[in-house]
Formats: sequence, structure tokens, C-alpha cells
Amino acid sequence: MTSRVTRSAAETEEVAAALAGGFAGGEVVLLSGELGAGKTAFVRGLARGVGVDPTEVASPTFVLLTAYAGRFTLHHADLYRLEARDADRELGLEELPGPAGVLAVEWAERLSFVPWPRVWRVALEHAGEDARRLTVTEESL
Repeated sequence: MTSRVTRSAAETEEVAAALAGGFAGGEVVLLSGELGAGKTAFVRGLARGVGVDPTEVASPTFVLLTAYAGRFTLHHADLYRLEARDADRELGLEELPGPAGVLAVEWAERLSFVPWPRVWRVALEHAGEDARRLTVTEESL
């Protein structure tokens, strides 16, 4: 587990880009945190780390699932608007990311199941003004 305080969205993106730079495909990143905690900024950093233009990444709150092509396909899910129990199963997330992809799930605490054997959990918390505390934990389930 690593914990770090970042002082800007750009710094949050840097942390994520460094993490994703070591990805080999098949990684799943589960993000949690309050509104405005920096989850989408973290995903923009993941995008940069896997060769996707980070300016393409926006919160998919209304789309629920978006894919971006790069060195790996970045699948970006946002479960904020899910209301029905087990609605995440309808998205087919268990079939992602595949060996040539990376899956980032915002509002991961709303998942009804975690089918992946290995995940990175990223908790983002407000730490005053523009500061965010990021806690990254790698888990093998």
C-alpha cells in the first residue's frame, strides 16, 4: 500500500501515469472517493500511462462505459448513476479488460461483485483546498 498527498489535478495525473506506465495489460483499477475527489483526474493519468491522449478522457457519468485506444485499450466505467441492484452486471464488466486492455472503474464501491483475481484499489480523499490523499493498494483476491 502506498499513500501520498497530491496538491493539484496535474500531480494526481502524474501518480496515475507512473502506475500505468508499468502495466502489461489486463489490469483493473477500482477507484473510490467523494464527488470531486479526483477520480477522473486519476483516470486521465492512467490514460497517459497507457498511451491514450488524456484530453479525450471525460467523466462517463452519462455513458457509464467508454473505451479509448492506445498502447492498451482503456475501458473507463463510472457507476455513479447505477441505481438498480446488480446493474453493473449488465455492463459486462467481468469480461473486461482482456489481455490488451486496462479497466478503470469510478465509484467501485457500487460494484455488486469483484470478479477479477488481481486489482488496484485507489481511494481518493479531500485533504484540504486542492490537496488529495491517494491510497493505492494492490490486491490479489
